[in-house]
Amino acid sequence: MEGLLVTEAIIALLVMVATLVAIVAQRLRLPYTVSLVLVGLLLAAQRAWAVEIEVTPELILAIFVPPIVFEAAFHLEFRLLRANLMPIIMLAIPGVLLTTFLVGGLVAVGTGFSFGTAVVFGALIAATDPVAVIALFRVLGVPRRLAVAVEGESLFNDGTAIVVFQIALVAALSGSFDIFAGVVAFLRVAAGGLVVGFALGWLVAQLMARIDDRLIVTTLIILLAYGSYLFAEQFHVSGVLAVVAAGIVSGNVGLASAAPTTKIMLYNLWDFLAFLANSLVFLLIGLSVDVPRLWASLGAIVAAVVAVLAGRAVVVYGMSWLAHLGRKKRYFPSKWRHVLFWGGLRGAISLALALSLPFNLGHRETLLSMTFGVVLFTLLVQGTTIQFLLRRLGLTERPAHRVRREEQLGRLFATRAGVNHLQQLHREGLLTDEMWVGLREDYSQARDELAEEMGELFVEHPELERETLIRARREALQAERGALGDALRRGLLSERTYEELRSDVDHRLEALEMIQASMAEG
Repeated sequence: MEGLLVTEAIIALLVMVATLVAIVAQRLRLPYTVSLVLVGLLLAAQRAWAVEIEVTPELILAIFVPPIVFEAAFHLEFRLLRANLMPIIMLAIPGVLLTTFLVGGLVAVGTGFSFGTAVVFGALIAATDPVAVIALFRVLGVPRRLAVAVEGESLFNDGTAIVVFQIALVAALSGSFDIFAGVVAFLRVAAGGLVVGFALGWLVAQLMARIDDRLIVTTLIILLAYGSYLFAEQFHVSGVLAVVAAGIVSGNVGLASAAPTTKIMLYNLWDFLAFLANSLVFLLIGLSVDVPRLWASLGAIVAAVVAVLAGRAVVVYGMSWLAHLGRKKRYFPSKWRHVLFWGGLRGAISLALALSLPFNLGHRETLLSMTFGVVLFTLLVQGTTIQFLLRRLGLTERPAHRVRREEQLGRLFATRAGVNHLQQLHREGLLTDEMWVGLREDYSQARDELAEEMGELFVEHPELERETLIRARREALQAERGALGDALRRGLLSERTYEELRSDVDHRLEALEMIQASMAEG
């Protein structure tokens, strides 16, 4: 009982520190995750943390990673993911393999480690963690497709890197490597994880369409996030890839038939869980760093940082070139490659894999220091300078006509909300008929002026009108899909009729996405 209270006190203290750091970082406009690492380093260096905290790979992979990965996958729009799927896959699968061997080779040369041991390090450091970068993207208003490219690569390369790491570790410990067996093992573990995730995600999505209780649906989603990981690991396939697949399916299929209140609850819940998990992970990273050990391994850390940067440059520029080879229209502008390169931060996955290294592996302590060193470099150097790169590339500057459209839409929504509230006050007798008529006329005049301004903007920029029409049509089709799910839950439709009508709506949504894709390519 006493041990439980101590654990509870530690968790409460960590959350309190993370919350205070979040408040200060927001006021000072500092990257939140970087601030957490710095505070953790400060506490560790000053020995201000009286309680010894043991950070284990199980703690990170089984407790913190599922909500972090699931939240990102849950919010990922499949339409945008599909538009960037080729470069994402190129970076997440062959890119991880190439990173593993490039970094391994350079580390072997720079440190004198055996090639097998160096490749293990290359595998554990291959996974990117863009949490700090994505948070900055949202603040600066970076193009959504760029954010999806960075986030999509991270989601898929997490699982790939873990599988490659496990294969490389076995090879390093045994002293031999069978290429055919390694490829078969990789395909089995990776594909198995995706199959498990898609199957469980589809099952939960079907249940979401038939259950009209937001608390039960929320519980199902939480069980899906952790259950997909545990279920996949039980069958010795990739738990992280299972979480990714489950999150994408439930977020894009399950939410389409969920009630609006359920959607709001789910979005808020996962924003909170991801914030909490990320806060604790990055604070623990700072608290776990042994500064004297890092200093003692400075030479190896410098070699590792150089190797990681060189490997990242080769992979990003090389793989993106291959993905665009033979295409008239590029998946994304050339300047985005610079962001993908410098935004390739390392974090929780690399730390967890390093902590899981067996004690009988040669140079284990040095590998651990190298991992912490690379993670700290990417967070403290790349994570704090990425915003300057974005501004230099002009990716934070949006066209004036798009800013005008957002301002007009915002004013229009505000006007509509004001009218609705005044109408409610009038119905409740708090406004007389004369007051209601006068105020309504003022709002009607403002709304007409906004409509006229938007019409002029659409004449000047017809692409905005097309985008608005497509967005409105998509929302209407999603509303139709949600209404069909509601009718099924209320017993107004049979299962067969529901499936037929839903299939028709899905076909129209797919056609709409094809139209939008052709517009983007044109």
